[in-house]
Amino acid sequence: MAPDFIALGIIWYIVFLFSTTCHEGAHSLVAHLGGDPTAFHGGQASMNPLPHIRRAPFGMVLVPIATYILPPHWMFGWASAPYDPAWQRSYPRRAAWMALAGPGANFTLAIMAAVGIRGGMALGYLRMPQSVAFTRITEATGPGGAQFAATFLSILFVLNVLLGTFNLLPVPPLDGRTGVTLLMSQGLAVRFLDWTNNQNFGMLGIVLAWVLYDKIFGAIFGLALALLYPGSHWG
Repeated sequence: MAPDFIALGIIWYIVFLFSTTCHEGAHSLVAHLGGDPTAFHGGQASMNPLPHIRRAPFGMVLVPIATYILPPHWMFGWASAPYDPAWQRSYPRRAAWMALAGPGANFTLAIMAAVGIRGGMALGYLRMPQSVAFTRITEATGPGGAQFAATFLSILFVLNVLLGTFNLLPVPPLDGRTGVTLLMSQGLAVRFLDWTNNQNFGMLGIVLAWVLYDKIFGAIFGLALALLYPGSHWG
């Protein structure tokens, strides 16, 4: 493998690990604040990625590396934060906020990346590219650290837009499945959660979500770029 490919993979993994840890840490912290200390006692309500890696080594290490090596060379993986199902049934509204905290963390990271990109442009270190790609939504005006910043911020922005919006789809086991119960009465929310907790829904939900998301990500990506670069048009 070429050195540039390996270097890009290292940046990808740093961003993936950081973003996933923030996502799961937000779940864990909000659950703890809402009365469920399960993940907090497991050390997951922090920025330390090790508890998440120990809980899901396949999704946090092996799959990300494998998906980067294979075309189209961008990382996919997963993690999870434990929670008390009895707490979820007793406090479905708190559980919904816990679920939405993960995507909320991703959107916060995407906004931070956007601020970094716009700040870099204002200082003259970054600029809009002539054409965009998944790992190049901004580019450096010169060599050195600006090149690293452009790549890092591009991946941080797009990956967190992807993670945040994908997880909002209201199908199990994604966060939107629990988050959508904010729109329901408590009794209906509990019945919905009981019904969708069936393990058979998990794999079906992932397949359906991936098929649906593949059809809408282009529009989501375009909207994100329009918000990042107001007034610009991308072909």
